[in-house]
Amino acid sequence: MKDLYIKKKLVNNWFNYLQLEICQQFGNLEKKFGNKTKKFIKRNWEKDIKKEGGGTSYLLSNGNIFDKVGVNKSTVSGIFKKEFRSKILGAKKDGKYWASGVSVVAHMKNPKMPAVHFNTRFIVTRIGWFGGGMDITPSYTDKKEKIIIHRKLKALCFNNKKNYNIYKKWCDNYFYLPHHNETRGIGGLFFDYETKHWERNFKFIRDLGLNFIDITKEIIRKKIKMDWNIKDKKQQMFKRGKYVEFNLLYDRGTKFGLNSGGNLKSILMSLPPNAKWK
Repeated sequence: MKDLYIKKKLVNNWFNYLQLEICQQFGNLEKKFGNKTKKFIKRNWEKDIKKEGGGTSYLLSNGNIFDKVGVNKSTVSGIFKKEFRSKILGAKKDGKYWASGVSVVAHMKNPKMPAVHFNTRFIVTRIGWFGGGMDITPSYTDKKEKIIIHRKLKALCFNNKKNYNIYKKWCDNYFYLPHHNETRGIGGLFFDYETKHWERNFKFIRDLGLNFIDITKEIIRKKIKMDWNIKDKKQQMFKRGKYVEFNLLYDRGTKFGLNSGGNLKSILMSLPPNAKWK
């Protein structure tokens, strides 16, 4: 039990740091290349009166780089509803859980820049495991950018003794919209139920978080001056419509948040500020 307490503490502290680091790095980008007056707005929330945790959300919207970027961190505990327990590893018998994680979704103003998503989490039921990943959703094809991003992610996996091909395929399969018969974007990495080699996995999620920051900064710096027009923005709006469909219909993180007493505003922060459907 003491060992588990230490692990929870270490993970929780890392997620606190990572959230602030992402906000600082993205805020600096908006300040340097976009709107100097735009800042992240902080909002704290508590799960319930039982003192089962809560979280902090940071939101920056209507910037010149970011149409909307949300950075959420939460640490919650409790008991899952009976009808949901069988869907969570190790929760079927009594439904008890503890969960901590950071999630980020950034929707860019410039349609030539892709939306970026990142999430890492540590969940403890009768079993403890890491999960998460990152993926990129462009509204315009950029083969060179795709190659560069996946090259970086492949190197990340290699340095952490992780199987890039498995994580990449898992991401493609997970972020798939069957009613459109297409993947949400150009993929990335996705993993879940990492129960063994705790120290190695903890290092991997730390490295993934820092790589997410570096990759996003590189995308923004390369494309910040690219021209776009109303037609480009309209195409981005239609792509965002599919983004909304995935998050509301299929995303496990959304369902987990709703079934673990998460804050509704924080859970739905991943949705773009506006979208279109044909």
